[in-house]
Amino acid sequence: MTSRGTPADRFDRNVQRRSAQVLKQRVLEQQRTAFDQVLAWAADHDAIERAAALIVSARRRYLIGSGKSLSYASLLAADLSAGLSAVHLVDGAALRALEVLSDVRQGDLLVAVSLERYRRETVEVASAYVRHGGDLVLITDAEDAPLTGIATTRIVVGTGSASYANSPTSIALVLHLLATLTIASSKGAGRRLRERDALAAELNLYVGET
Repeated sequence: MTSRGTPADRFDRNVQRRSAQVLKQRVLEQQRTAFDQVLAWAADHDAIERAAALIVSARRRYLIGSGKSLSYASLLAADLSAGLSAVHLVDGAALRALEVLSDVRQGDLLVAVSLERYRRETVEVASAYVRHGGDLVLITDAEDAPLTGIATTRIVVGTGSASYANSPTSIALVLHLLATLTIASSKGAGRRLRERDALAAELNLYVGET
C-alpha cells in the first residue's frame, strides 16, 4: 500500500519555504487537474451508480468514518437523509459501532468513508460488519486501501494535493453525485423532501423564510 506520507511530511515537501503566490498557484493547478480527472472518471465508470443502487435498495443505511473522514460521512448522511428514511450516522455518540454490529440484519448496508491514513476504527468496524453478514459500500482513495477486498462495491477517487492536507475536491464531488443519484432513484424522496420543507416552515428554521 503506497503512502503519500504524513501531513508533516507533505508540509516539508510541498509547503515549507515557498512563497504564498507560488504555493497558491501550485495548489490551484493541481486541483484543476484533479477535478478534470475525477470528472472524466465519473463519466466513464459506473461505480457511483452501483453504490447508489445499493443504498436506495437497503433497508437500513449506516454511514461511518473516523477523524476527517467522519466529516465526509456526516455530509453524505445529511444529504441522504433529506430524501431517505433509515439513514444513520455511526458517530460514536448518538450511535455507537457496537450497537450497529450487534444488530446486523439482511438488507442492511454500511457506507464507510476511509481515506489515507486509514483510521483503524473504521477498518475494524467495517470488517466486523461484513463478517456479520452486512453489505459494505467503500469510499476510499486507493485501489489497495484497506477494505477494498471485502467491499460489495467501492468508489476509489484520488485525494492528492500540493498542500500539506489531502484534497477534499474530488471526494466532495463524488459524495454530491452519489447523494443525487441515490435520491433521484428513491420513489418516496419527493414526498419526504416536501414534508421536510413544510416542517422547516412550521418550525421557522431558516432566516428570511416565512
